[in-house]
Amino acid sequence: MSELTVTVVRLGLLALLWVFVFSVVGVLRGDLFGTRVTARAAKAAPAPRPAPAPKPAKVAKAPAPSRRTPHTVVVTEGPLRGTTITLGQQSVLIGRNPESTLVLDDDYASGRHARIFPEAGEWFVEDLGSTNGTFAGQQRVHGPQRLTVGSTLKIGTTVLELRR
Repeated sequence: MSELTVTVVRLGLLALLWVFVFSVVGVLRGDLFGTRVTARAAKAAPAPRPAPAPKPAKVAKAPAPSRRTPHTVVVTEGPLRGTTITLGQQSVLIGRNPESTLVLDDDYASGRHARIFPEAGEWFVEDLGSTNGTFAGQQRVHGPQRLTVGSTLKIGTTVLELRR
């Protein structure tokens, strides 16, 4: 081999070594300092569009909320004690991921741990494949499970209660 080839191979291996060192430092930094929680900016509402002419159609009514339907989720135990989330029409994603609706700073919670979602006028919880599991009361959640007022969810060291 020529001297030029040996020098190019040496420089290539040196560059590869530095890429490896920087990737190891990045992983260690992420493990030591955790994920960065970014503030969420309010999204601007899109400009209203002119409504098309209404068509005569039969409109189905949404089921009336019952007394057993929860309207809020309250954190009763854990680092976020006292946090309240109002249940609307959207799902509530719970986990360590900064994009979650309820971001848990809990070593026993997964990035996307569980979600609470509405279906047919009722609320359900499902575990999203978490390592340590989601518990509704004392039972581990394996599939979608119906929630009522007073239901408790345990995710790691955090306990959530559904209230009216």
